[in-house]
Amino acid sequence: MSVELPLWRALTGYRVLTLIYTCCLVASQYEKYVHPLGAVGYMAALAVWTALTWRHTTSAERCTRRFLVGDLSFAVGGILLTMVVESHERIMGGAATLPSICTAGSVLAFAIKGGWRWAMLGSSTVAVANLVEREALAGNTIHNVVLVWVASVAIGYVVEVARDSERTLARALQIEAATRERERLARDIHDSVLQVLAMVQRRGAAIGGEAAELGRMAGEQEVALRTLVAGGLVPPPRAGGPAPAAAPPVPDDVAGGRCDVRALLAPYAGSGVTFSEPGAAVELPAHAAGELAAAVGAALDNVRVHAGEDARAWVLLEDEPEAVVVTVRDDGPGIPEGRLDDAEREGRLGVVLSIRGRLRDLGGSAEWLSVPGQGTEVELTVPKGAPPEGRRGGRRAHE
Repeated sequence: MSVELPLWRALTGYRVLTLIYTCCLVASQYEKYVHPLGAVGYMAALAVWTALTWRHTTSAERCTRRFLVGDLSFAVGGILLTMVVESHERIMGGAATLPSICTAGSVLAFAIKGGWRWAMLGSSTVAVANLVEREALAGNTIHNVVLVWVASVAIGYVVEVARDSERTLARALQIEAATRERERLARDIHDSVLQVLAMVQRRGAAIGGEAAELGRMAGEQEVALRTLVAGGLVPPPRAGGPAPAAAPPVPDDVAGGRCDVRALLAPYAGSGVTFSEPGAAVELPAHAAGELAAAVGAALDNVRVHAGEDARAWVLLEDEPEAVVVTVRDDGPGIPEGRLDDAEREGRLGVVLSIRGRLRDLGGSAEWLSVPGQGTEVELTVPKGAPPEGRRGGRRAHE
């Protein structure tokens, strides 16, 4: 909802309430007017005008310049008509004008529609009409004129600030949405295309001959695509390593509901990976379970690539009251300090996108604990209230 909409609604209510008040005020002063029928006629015309134009103050689109001019003309006309229906003595004594506080509604409409500059124009017009009606710079007249002028200009300025803030917020939300979509696409590319190109490069170099040239071209395309994904950073040639195995998909029969995380992590167990799980089912929304499994797979891929084929890994699944926690630990050489930050700057987005990005989208987190020479431990946490929306299945990548 626009920040202006409550202001327009308030203005509509103000016009109706002030009209009722002014009608009651004129009725109470009926016998004191020199020409009471003129006062009644004006109030009847003002009531009809308000009834016919109430929709014009419900939104900025409906509040046209023609309406603003007409509404202000009614207010100014009522102020000047007071000189006819009221006696000179009552006017100089401080009697209220015919439109009374209804005039402020016209000025406020200018302020909300066009900001403080329009508010200054509308309030100055009303000020001139009041000075003409009073025929003197009385103290109460100056007080009322300054009060309306300051209030309307202040409201107009607040409206302009609110509009700027709303535009800034909308732009920020657009940038955030575009960034998230870019990261999602980058994650998908990293999990599939980049891995295939890397494998072709390695296999081509190993086979030699024409395959080596094909591998070289694949390597060039990998560098170009990784540069695009990383936002313009040129990474160095990647080291060789085994291609990752396919991540276990979310079963079709539970993809729309909840899934036991144990069933998705169990296929990772093998000669080099020990999987420990609770005795009872550990359930998450199907999408969250698939993304968590893909993040675990990415962590295991990093173990194979950076710790070596002989390294051992342990996967521990824990069912906490508020979250599901998976810990992946290895006995490799550990991660040198600053290596993850360097990898991100070089365009290697396995940790940033395939692990951190996935868990962040689920409202979770990924924490690394590594001591050189003593292995690495990755703790992946997903809240049990993780949103189920998103892509199904698990994909993963290594750094």
